[in-house]
Amino acid sequence: MRVDDFDFELPEERIALRPVEPRDRARLLVVRPGATPEFEDRMFSDLPDLLDPADILVCNDTSVIHARLTGWRTREAARAAIEVTLHRRGDAATWRAFAKPARRLKVGDRVSFGADEGACLAGALDGTIAAKGTGGEVTIAFDFAGPVLDEAIAAAGVMPLPPYIASRREPDERDETDYQTVFAREEGAVAAPTAALHFTETLLERLSGRGVKTVFVTLHVGAGTFLPVKAEDTADHRMQAEWGTIGAEAAQEINRARAGGGRVVAAGTTSLRLIEAAARPDGEVTAFAGETDLFITPGYRFNSVDRLITNFHLPRSTLFMLVSAFSGLDRMRRAYAHAIAEGYRFYSYGDACLLHPEAAR
Repeated sequence: MRVDDFDFELPEERIALRPVEPRDRARLLVVRPGATPEFEDRMFSDLPDLLDPADILVCNDTSVIHARLTGWRTREAARAAIEVTLHRRGDAATWRAFAKPARRLKVGDRVSFGADEGACLAGALDGTIAAKGTGGEVTIAFDFAGPVLDEAIAAAGVMPLPPYIASRREPDERDETDYQTVFAREEGAVAAPTAALHFTETLLERLSGRGVKTVFVTLHVGAGTFLPVKAEDTADHRMQAEWGTIGAEAAQEINRARAGGGRVVAAGTTSLRLIEAAARPDGEVTAFAGETDLFITPGYRFNSVDRLITNFHLPRSTLFMLVSAFSGLDRMRRAYAHAIAEGYRFYSYGDACLLHPEAAR
């Protein structure tokens, strides 16, 4: 399909720069293909009333790290300001990152992040450009490794807010909690699973009281989620691989719920892609540990996910393509037009949708 098919106009004032408080007071647009009305305006706190007791909610428990680093490239006596966003761990001492301006870097350059000088404990983090790829990607071999490197990144970096927020304000102390889910526990993401940002402990308790079971999987979201699709046709686009895991117990719980007539409700596109990557054609979900670059566009056959909770996404993005595959392109264009007209807030800190599939399941 042509990428232009997934374009739409969004007024800038619809882009949320802060989340609502409390989190579950965000708005929720319910999209039901084939129903009347097709769209229903609700609140996220209504979610327990919209799910059935036998349903199972699958949440991504990844935790966002301080992946945005600013510092200096040193080459003999010359220095240049550099910013990088880590997006994929290599080994214990290396990360792939998107650098800007990447033209200032070449293999062998030394880079210093955080404090101008000093060791890790003083807030500095040094490394060497080990490789350069396309699209501004570099590989950085840091001077530290393992847990020491993780601590240094946490000290030298900041929360990697999405470009459409970071271009309008700097990250601050509020983002340390606002841009993490209440169940974040597995460090490694460089972007939040934003649909899950709407959950509160109280809401999770209400869902449990309703009889809805919650299980956790892990997909470490990469910065590639914000990369523009530069191809003219979706067939020519390649997704950045991301690492994820579904434990054997979580897979069994999902399969047990399906066998009992429950629906699998993915809390976010990250959870959906991971479940689908681990699902067999008959819908059974298996334990999984590895990378996935699953790219979902209209025409994809969903094997296991029956409902999708997600935010409102960028035009021409792989995420808008995914929701269009789930609920239908024309329908999602109408849903987004409805959301814009009704004042919904868009993107990471914005409101949410509860999507039913185009083909009834």
